[in-house]
Amino acid sequence: MLGAYLQYWRINVLTMLEYRANFVMWFVFTIVYHGVALAALYVTMRQFPSMNGWDFRQMFFLYALWMAGHELHNTFFFTVVSVPEYVREGRFDRFLVRPLDTLFQVLTVPQQIVPDGLVLALVTLVIATTAANVRVDWIFVLFVPLIVLGGALIDFGISLVVATCSFWFVRVDTLRWVVMSLEQDFTRYPISIYTRGVRIVLSFVLPFAFMNYFPATYFLAKAENGLHLNPAVGLLTPAIGAVWLTAAYAFWLVGLRHYQGTGS
Repeated sequence: MLGAYLQYWRINVLTMLEYRANFVMWFVFTIVYHGVALAALYVTMRQFPSMNGWDFRQMFFLYALWMAGHELHNTFFFTVVSVPEYVREGRFDRFLVRPLDTLFQVLTVPQQIVPDGLVLALVTLVIATTAANVRVDWIFVLFVPLIVLGGALIDFGISLVVATCSFWFVRVDTLRWVVMSLEQDFTRYPISIYTRGVRIVLSFVLPFAFMNYFPATYFLAKAENGLHLNPAVGLLTPAIGAVWLTAAYAFWLVGLRHYQGTGS
């Protein structure tokens, strides 16, 4: 599997080198996408300089933490979102007759994977850390990479659950859209500004808050007034990610046992 994975990335790199213009366009698009999101956040904070105790620089750090985990997910795990398409078109069956793990095959379908978003996310995180005057000590150096990884695993686990639902329902576009909206729209702001029901969903049902809100609260030395938890829970993100991915993979295996194809 390791050999197959290395070969997969070799193909990706060669494809990226062959189609350099496409790489540049994707990189520009990524900059514009996140730039527009941050610009909208800045405009909002010009009207409301403090949002429940958070200023723009702190929310910039909040966004950067989410962005790092999300882009790490997009670089290594994003192909899982194609599972519903494979199921609808009858192409998923080919994964079942090959000798490698089915999920591994899904994650290594040859295509052009450009790590531009991950590079941009890491640069943004460094800038946001400096702008928000976050104290960079041994805890920060040790835990931030783990939190970014944990955030990517949370993202991956939730995407895997949505993808697995396609074994029963085939079309899960609406569910995917709802989950994506919850992540990309609600994680830009501290969850303390939402109603209690939304806070619970973002913390314990779809734990996107562990990708950025709880870790940011801890590193910014802020009081956690969303659910009144100890800010140190933000350091549990790697564990939350591992648990979510384990549960999602178990659900995936159940889905595989019930998969019957679409008759295509």
